[in-house]
Amino acid sequence: MSSSVQRKRIRKTPEARRAEIVETAARVALTEGLECVTLRRIAEELAVRPGLISHYFPSAEDLVGEAFSVAATGELDALLPADRPHGTPTQYLARYFALSAGEAYDDISRLWINARHLSRYRPVLRDRVAEQELASDDRLERLIHEGVERGEFRTDDPRATAIQILVVLDGLGAHANTDRTNRPEAVTRMALTTAERELGLPHGALTDVPAPADPAEPAEAAESAEPTDPAEPTEPA
Repeated sequence: MSSSVQRKRIRKTPEARRAEIVETAARVALTEGLECVTLRRIAEELAVRPGLISHYFPSAEDLVGEAFSVAATGELDALLPADRPHGTPTQYLARYFALSAGEAYDDISRLWINARHLSRYRPVLRDRVAEQELASDDRLERLIHEGVERGEFRTDDPRATAIQILVVLDGLGAHANTDRTNRPEAVTRMALTTAERELGLPHGALTDVPAPADPAEPAEAAESAEPTDPAEPTEPA
């Protein structure tokens, strides 16, 4: 006699499901643009019904804003960690510039261009852009202030210096969609030159600097099934 065992469907917790939706939306935003972040598109990416996405984000504008925030925060944490116990301010600033240069940074540059343009018409996104700009200002200012305290940098106004550096980086990032093969070196290192000048550093002080001795990141844990949570809605028919 044959028998069969019915497999129990495992649902993700509301927190895990929401995080999955936002991470997927952030990926779409980075690779294709914020205009492509719609409830239907994210539902297709996750192979679920649009009603499930709208349960967590009734408005597509809220999902767009959250997707941008997650992508921008991830960028900031990767470029300039909030906790920096394994190196000097000079090392972390040099690392910041090294990671901000080149094609690897183009996707996030395009996302910022995209977000600033769309924020003219989308109040939710406009607020998120302002929040992320402030977060970048704060993070870089704290690094510069730390460098001043340790005698590595010289500036009377770390905030103004941070904003000057970020304005130059934004200006260079605005050319992410153009051919930069013939750009003069003076232009490519404009942000570095600005930082060195404003921080009282000699020319070249932020190039070829040893990277901070960050420990190796732990291996990613194997994915495991989430426990069933009755709070997650049943997908609409």
